[in-house]
Amino acid sequence: MTIGRYGSGRAGIERGFDKGRRVRSWAGLWVATLTGTAFLPVIAHAQIATGAEKNQGAPVSKPKPPASEPATDPQGDAAIIPDKEFEAGLPPVGDDINAPLAPIPTARTPGPAVPVAPAQGTTKQTAATIEEVIAPAAPENPEFAQPLVPLNSFDATPPAESAEVAAKKETIEIRYTVRVVGLDKIGLQDKFEDLSALHDGRGRAANATMVAARAKEDERLAVRLMQSLGYYDATAVSTIEQAPGNNTGLNALITAVPGEVYRLATIKVKSDPVVPADLIDRELALKVGDPIEADRIQGAEANVLLRLGQQGYPFVQVGQRDILLDETNFTGDYTLPIDLGPRAVFGGFTTDGRLAFDVKHVGVFARFKRGQLYDTRKVDDMRQALVATGLFSTVSVEPVKTGQPAPDGTEYVDLRVRQRAGPARTLAGTAGYSTGQGFSLEGSWTHRNLFKPEGALILSGITGTQEQGLSATFRRSNAGRRDRTVSLTASANHNDYDAYEAYTGTISGRISYDSTPIWQKRWTWYYGFELTGTNEDRWNFDTNTRDRGTYFIAAAPGFLGYDTSDNLLNPTRGFRVKANLSPETSVKGAVHPYARAMVEGTAYYPVTDAIVLAGRVRVGSIVGTGRDELPPSRRYYGGGGGSVRGFGFQELGPRSPDDKAVGGRSLNEFAIEARYRFGNYGIVPFIDAGQVYESSMPQFSNIRFGAGIGGRMYTNFGPVRVDVATPINRQPGESKVAVYISIGQAF
Repeated sequence: MTIGRYGSGRAGIERGFDKGRRVRSWAGLWVATLTGTAFLPVIAHAQIATGAEKNQGAPVSKPKPPASEPATDPQGDAAIIPDKEFEAGLPPVGDDINAPLAPIPTARTPGPAVPVAPAQGTTKQTAATIEEVIAPAAPENPEFAQPLVPLNSFDATPPAESAEVAAKKETIEIRYTVRVVGLDKIGLQDKFEDLSALHDGRGRAANATMVAARAKEDERLAVRLMQSLGYYDATAVSTIEQAPGNNTGLNALITAVPGEVYRLATIKVKSDPVVPADLIDRELALKVGDPIEADRIQGAEANVLLRLGQQGYPFVQVGQRDILLDETNFTGDYTLPIDLGPRAVFGGFTTDGRLAFDVKHVGVFARFKRGQLYDTRKVDDMRQALVATGLFSTVSVEPVKTGQPAPDGTEYVDLRVRQRAGPARTLAGTAGYSTGQGFSLEGSWTHRNLFKPEGALILSGITGTQEQGLSATFRRSNAGRRDRTVSLTASANHNDYDAYEAYTGTISGRISYDSTPIWQKRWTWYYGFELTGTNEDRWNFDTNTRDRGTYFIAAAPGFLGYDTSDNLLNPTRGFRVKANLSPETSVKGAVHPYARAMVEGTAYYPVTDAIVLAGRVRVGSIVGTGRDELPPSRRYYGGGGGSVRGFGFQELGPRSPDDKAVGGRSLNEFAIEARYRFGNYGIVPFIDAGQVYESSMPQFSNIRFGAGIGGRMYTNFGPVRVDVATPINRQPGESKVAVYISIGQAF
């Protein structure tokens, strides 16, 4: 075996690796000979380059080493460079391993080739090969002299996939079909398809491995579903096969074998005695022989937790169940530990946190008394009432043990109310438009807890085409008892309608029980007083002229309502009945007592999930005095967005010789509409009818009709309504088209 030695000149290195991998390094290079497997380190030196002449076996002479290199190698082939000179010729190495490498020094132009004598036994062919390898180098490439780029600066991001490659991948996408066997017989086919990984893939996958992975996941899914129904020996196997005649199609088959269903053999509850003694057995709702189904078991346990809390056990805890399966008889022994805690009755109240009101006012919201058996439903009811005040960012109600025994052997439990008071001030505004009334804009500022507890101050104003006004209201919510509201209002208004113009000042008060969007109540009512001074113009039928007069009015209004609808602002089912009665006295020179009454009923019927039929009937009457003795603002009028659509505001009813409405003492109104909703939008065709009469009782004659269509946009605070209507059989002077814009349904 012959080993060749090459000098350290750049040309020698490049020629030595010309037919193999190119290496750009100064140290650690190893070169294999062409005739063997031995390796020898390449010696780096810039001033020596040896070669072999092509002499086809001619004798080779050895050059004499320089004086500084007296030593020769054992073979006597060439001089060996001393260690000091070799180390001096190496480039300096810095501390920064990421710094660019120094450029490789340019190799000197090689001199005459130094002949190398072949070793003993070396053939002429070998000598010629060595000579070819160490021949003089080609001219230096300038790029080799540039510093190498640091490793940490390389961009490792793979190149973007070309459109051609992407299109090619798309063309080889795997398509597959799914078939499931065995689950339809036990009613799990639909549930499996809802949760299946194969079905979620919609019959497409990047490769067959992905299809197989989804099939394995569906195996486990099928087993879990079968076990949830009590088939604890269930198995499932998936197979993937090539679709016949389709190179990129696969058929996935899930075969499920449920086996035998396991049933309850024994039911055992570990707990202290309860009152009554059969309470847990009655509420657990499990019996021997039932399948050991997960939904059935969990539902029964949840029912126990719920019902015990409603019957005097506020601290009950259901432990971890244990089911011991018998694989021979396909049965299971069920054991459930229950920690009852003390049986309790309601005690007192405590409160902490950032308070909206004190503990005394907290007790107003309770619909129970001290000593009554604890019931979680009454606690939830109290928490909802607290939320309905709107005064909290967060509020919670939880039972707290006191250790105090009650006379019947139970324990008193206090309710701890954790408060976090929220912002008490509110700015609100509404805007609307209707033909006959024009535009209106109303705003209000409210401090809901200025006079604690729950004493609110409300300042509001309205401006519009035909109405301007200001008002201030003091309102005490939950005044002395839950849901009772006491309010006192002072207002000043100017109204300029076709029927009359009035400057009115009012002081009123009422005690009420009202619904709110959060807490809609079945029964609502109010009663109160009203003192009004108003200066109004009217048509005087005695003189056939329009004159003005000042009226002083004292009234005692009352209201009673019954509501079974499912929503306050957008009802879809149920009905409502409202009745108003207001004994009043009007003073203008003489005293004229009378009574105003009105009854209204609305009903809502869902034809489908998207269509609701809604209807309304309203009848009103004023008895005790003549129409002309009534202030114009206290009479009944018809027409407008809240009355008979298609007509302008106050457009229906008797008219004066100057063709303006004069109002009446009775009215009747009817309406029906179909509310069709799609998403957050809706279309509402409708027909309204009604009339106003001079008599004290409605005559149900000369009924006028209006028809139209409306649009709805449903929001989280109620529907925004836009209605367009026209009168049927329109009379001279009546509106051709009426438009109404507001928030909330028409009724």
